[in-house]
Amino acid sequence: MSPAGRRHPSNEATRRAVWRRSLDCKMAAPRSWALWSFCCCRLSRVMPGCRIPGLRSSWPRSPLGARPLSQEKRATETHFGFETVSEEEKGGKVYQVFESVAKKYDVMNDMMSLGIHRLWKDLLLWKMHPFPGTQLLDVAGGTGDIAFRFLNYVQAQHQRKQKRQLRAQQNLSWEEIAKKYQNEEDSLGGSHVMICDINREMLKIGRRKACAQGYKAGLDWVLGDAEELPFDDDKFDVYTIAFGIRNVTHIDRALQEAHRVLKPGGRFLCLEFSQVNNPLVSRLYDVYSFQVIPVLGEVIAGDWKSYQYLVESIRQFPSQEEFKEMIEDAGFQKVTYENLTSGIVAIHSGFKL
Repeated sequence: MSPAGRRHPSNEATRRAVWRRSLDCKMAAPRSWALWSFCCCRLSRVMPGCRIPGLRSSWPRSPLGARPLSQEKRATETHFGFETVSEEEKGGKVYQVFESVAKKYDVMNDMMSLGIHRLWKDLLLWKMHPFPGTQLLDVAGGTGDIAFRFLNYVQAQHQRKQKRQLRAQQNLSWEEIAKKYQNEEDSLGGSHVMICDINREMLKIGRRKACAQGYKAGLDWVLGDAEELPFDDDKFDVYTIAFGIRNVTHIDRALQEAHRVLKPGGRFLCLEFSQVNNPLVSRLYDVYSFQVIPVLGEVIAGDWKSYQYLVESIRQFPSQEEFKEMIEDAGFQKVTYENLTSGIVAIHSGFKL
């Protein structure tokens, strides 16, 4: 055999050694790359701004990325009184509260406030000062307290207007005057109130009250959510919500919906419990709220827990200034508030301009 065709023993051994080393490297490479990737990933989590060339990490590095699970969990939590619950759970709990108290709701309002709630609601109507033809949306108004006051107010306004017109026409005979009164078909002057509530039981009580008190014309009852109102844009002249907005899960959404359904120039009015500004009254109010009201709830309505929640929900509601800012954030202008009874309640007002 020629020297060219013969394999030298030393050369053959060298080639085999090189082949083994290359094989070992190929087998070790995946393990080394996995270790390198693991270390780089850990480093990128500790140092979010550090980017390793060649490594594509799915871990969020910026505020615009996905939030950590703990933040997502906190974002879906809210309060039900002093209890922390999920947003979905709160809606169901609030519904159960008002379903439970609906039959005794008006009686308990008189007992809890010693009848002062009637004066607060009258003041809300005086502040509204509706005129004949006003289209009102009363949200969370299930038992009709605001709606009935509104109808009484505009009817009295319309009657006064009619009397002024008759006095101006001194030449009319009494037959013509009587005929004019008899031909009056709309005693409300075109005014109308839409009562919207999320709770069927509260609406049922309201309808029953309306029939018993003789309210038939000028009002409708609608089942609806304050956060997603079933009405068109720019539909109402006035939006009212009395002692209801603190029970809404997303107050900001309810305020945005109020702004949406109001006509340009329309007015937002909210009557709600607020923060007492007198230290002595505040101490007495706390004692009465936590020691007396739940007991009244148990004795009169047979429901301690619901009235314990109502008391706690008042303490969780934003202060007068904070709520004013929320109303402004929803797009309302000329936002003001008036404290009643040392700030136990407040009337907030704003305009869609």
